[in-house]
Amino acid sequence: MLNIALFGPPGSGKGTQSKLILEKYGLTYIATGDILRQEIAEASELGLNAKAVIDRGGLVEDEIIVQIIEKRIDTDNNAHGILFDGFPRTTVQCYILEGLLMKMNASLNCMISLEVPEEELRRRMLERAKQSGRSDDTEEVINKRLEEYREKTLPVMDFYAERGKLHRLDGTGSVEEIFERIDHVIKATLKQRLMHFVLLGMPGCGKGTQGVRLAERYNLCYISTGKILRREEKNNTLIGQQARLYLEQGSIVPDALAIQIIEREIMAHPNTKGYIFKGFPRTIVQAYILDGFLMNKNTEVTACIKLETPTLESVKRLAARSLTDKCRKYDKTTESIVFRLEEYQKRTSLVEKYYKNKGKLYTINGVGSEDEVFETLCRQIDEIMKRLS
Repeated sequence: MLNIALFGPPGSGKGTQSKLILEKYGLTYIATGDILRQEIAEASELGLNAKAVIDRGGLVEDEIIVQIIEKRIDTDNNAHGILFDGFPRTTVQCYILEGLLMKMNASLNCMISLEVPEEELRRRMLERAKQSGRSDDTEEVINKRLEEYREKTLPVMDFYAERGKLHRLDGTGSVEEIFERIDHVIKATLKQRLMHFVLLGMPGCGKGTQGVRLAERYNLCYISTGKILRREEKNNTLIGQQARLYLEQGSIVPDALAIQIIEREIMAHPNTKGYIFKGFPRTIVQAYILDGFLMNKNTEVTACIKLETPTLESVKRLAARSLTDKCRKYDKTTESIVFRLEEYQKRTSLVEKYYKNKGKLYTINGVGSEDEVFETLCRQIDEIMKRLS
């Protein structure tokens, strides 16, 4: 997810620039001021509680703010991310935002602050009052809002500056010039993001072959739990000994073993641009485990790509592999092949649903030559990366 806070004093143009950001990046828009005005217009309980405070130009209580943000997130679950306008406005709200995003296994990517001279701010807001008739754009309220900003809101910049997430931009000039500055920051932020892909598909769909090639093409770290476990078994390590029976059957290894090898591989590649995961997660529990690992690195799964092949095609491929030097122990009998296909349908299909609900599942046709499938995969990944950038 791409989560941005657009920051600046009243009249700095956040609303105008927000529309351009939303149009380009397709984020959920959370403008606390707009939402509160909507609640007031609807005479909701939240709106009635906030009306008197807004009319004075003061800051609405955090308890109300949290409720309206959670309400908006719940009604617009956008996998692309969120643009916050008017929040956070105090250091307390900074911590509140971290908690809200943590519930989504996410964090704030950057705060963009639009800086405009105070006289220009007054001119803009008085002009806006003539055009829109907003009751909170009187000169008295404008003075109050600017005073609130100076006293309570400026420390928010220090909060994010200390975390390396603050970008201070000149908020004067044409709308197009200001947006160009903002867009430059967003693009730079996206380039710093790690990209992680989960490959799913029935046994024999070609995940291993394609995973290795994708990792090389995009300079990512390839993590195959099956390959690692077979190596551990060959070296007769403790993990290999514990995994031997599961490898012989082709069944899912216990989560405790999977956690050990995934954590070890992630820690062994601290400077990677991202990961290609093959063979993990294979259960819904492992999907949550992977989310936890990546959240500790302040990142998340970018996309889950399923290679779709007919069951009969998978059986043919596994049977053919059993006649080569790439044969696995679980390729040697029809019973073990059927067992693995049934286990996939029963357990791993839940992982597909998990990523589909997050808006991160992409399905491509896994039938065709190795090169044909690879090029289809690359086009899909390129499209995903382009959308995120």
